[in-house]
Amino acid sequence: MVADTLVYHPALAHYLRFVATTVGRDKLLRTLQYFSRFYAWYLYRTNRPQSSIDPYNAIKKQFGITRKILRIGKFAEHLKAAAVAADNKSPVDPVLRYLSVGRQLGYAGYLSLDTVTVIDTIGVRKLASVKRLSDAAYRSWMAGLICSAIAGVYTLWRLKEKEKTLDRKEAEGAVEAKTLEKERSVARTQLLSDICDMAIPASTLGFVNLDDGLVGIAGTISSLLGVVSQWRKTA
Repeated sequence: MVADTLVYHPALAHYLRFVATTVGRDKLLRTLQYFSRFYAWYLYRTNRPQSSIDPYNAIKKQFGITRKILRIGKFAEHLKAAAVAADNKSPVDPVLRYLSVGRQLGYAGYLSLDTVTVIDTIGVRKLASVKRLSDAAYRSWMAGLICSAIAGVYTLWRLKEKEKTLDRKEAEGAVEAKTLEKERSVARTQLLSDICDMAIPASTLGFVNLDDGLVGIAGTISSLLGVVSQWRKTA
């Protein structure tokens, strides 16, 4: 009876839908990868023995390789999204449309170059230009994140301006205000995720001097936000 209760519990069904998605598995692996990066740094800074640090360094490295493999070919998804955004004929704000195209092209460039470096990462063949390709990939990712962050700030500004025109005393205005608040929450969450993610390429490319602890925490936060978002989508 207890076993049946567990097997047919809605939470288990939800979890299975979540892990059945590539995005869900990637976000879980990413969370563990970046938390391990932070925790390895923390153990090092607190003078723990190397034997305690090595398992977390291994998780960071191996989960990073696994995610690279899972991302192979994903650039096509973003190229299609960029084309769809560019061809969108609906009355969408042109600023948001162009930023969406820039975001998707940036992600597509990152994933395309990242796919090439997989050959070197898994040891099939060493590439002399792997550092240059990796840096170009991170620059593309950074460009995509900047477009996404600007879109987030712009969206929040538009929502604030639109809210000023509402009459909350009317039923229709009250309903629309709730809708705007939901949109604002989504935009804020995405903006926070983008800002956290920026720490990764910015640190790798040397734009800012961040240690593994800060990068690990930033990556963990953005990953957890992605986990929550995907969990809600599979509800």
